[in-house]
Amino acid sequence: MTAAIPGWRIVLELDIVPELTAEFEKIWTEVGTSVSADPANLGQWLLRDAVQSNIYYVISDWTDEAEFRRFEGSERHLRHRELLHPYRRGGSMKSMAVVSHLPGERG
Repeated sequence: MTAAIPGWRIVLELDIVPELTAEFEKIWTEVGTSVSADPANLGQWLLRDAVQSNIYYVISDWTDEAEFRRFEGSERHLRHRELLHPYRRGGSMKSMAVVSHLPGERG
């Protein structure tokens, strides 16, 4: 049986300047800890594409859309974007409601 759970998921696709990927990962981790400290943030992941090593994905889970939008408009978020902008060549964002979750065997 699937369990309906509340939540809001953000998926960012980031095209990073190839020569700056290592520095981008370092800066993302530094600013990411501040995002994870927000009470409405349920966790986030940084993933690198297996084929195009300069393409990254950020998956970020939030308690609900309103709380994510609050954070998105905050000074803290704007500062993060400023710090990461020099590494980006482009990207996109998808936002979605979490409908259900099927936990794996290991939890």
